[in-house]
Amino acid sequence: MPVVLTVVSSLMTEREVHANFDMLGKSGAKELVNMKWIPDWVSFAQYGKLLIKTTHYLHMFWNSVLMVAPIIIGQTVVALLAAFAFAKLRFPLREPLFLLYLIAMLMPFQVTLVPNYIMADRLGLLNTTASIIWPGIFGAFGVFLLRQFMLQIPTAYIEAAKMDGAGVLRIFGWIAVPMVKPGIAALIVLLFTDYWNMVEQPIVFLQDEALQPLSVILSRVQDETLGVMFAASVLYMAPMLLLFFSMEQYFIEGIELSGIKG
Repeated sequence: MPVVLTVVSSLMTEREVHANFDMLGKSGAKELVNMKWIPDWVSFAQYGKLLIKTTHYLHMFWNSVLMVAPIIIGQTVVALLAAFAFAKLRFPLREPLFLLYLIAMLMPFQVTLVPNYIMADRLGLLNTTASIIWPGIFGAFGVFLLRQFMLQIPTAYIEAAKMDGAGVLRIFGWIAVPMVKPGIAALIVLLFTDYWNMVEQPIVFLQDEALQPLSVILSRVQDETLGVMFAASVLYMAPMLLLFFSMEQYFIEGIELSGIKG
């Protein structure tokens, strides 16, 4: 209902939006069913004001895209390589190293925030998007998730490939990666949702407001009119919804196979 209300309100004229919510404010939640759910006139004026008359929204939107896309691509590649190594290769200290990954994943975000800040400061990365992108690329969650899928690949497939003369990289690229597509889809959706909504990292690492993503700036749209606020919320939700529905089949299958509970 909140999502539907947000979309519908973004298509109403400013007068209709105020009339709807003035009634709700005076009458309380019991009048929710009596609110107007279909606009008399579909209006895109709010979207025009948001995207054309003001430039900061689109600027922050692309800030988010340019921050989240490298994290998703980088962590997916790193996680695939590391998960394959932990699941199918034999090397010294394999289990203790994976235990360290688990410990890093289980740590609350606030525990790693200060070390990340100190390291970014010493590397000269503060107030740059690299201070957020690099820690995101080497996050531990993707390794844990994809390892669960790699463990389910039958060892007989790998042994047969070795007998045919395939090397490690060929086995990885032609057997392991195609067989964990549901896991990759689940990882992409979960990473996008997590990093698209991040607030703490940009606030701590980015002092320059022009570098901050949309997730931080969105709260400041409340200074605009109600219709513009709803339009901003719809555009903010749209990438997450499109990504989820485009990968819905793989995502659900991946969550079921991985054993993750919501």
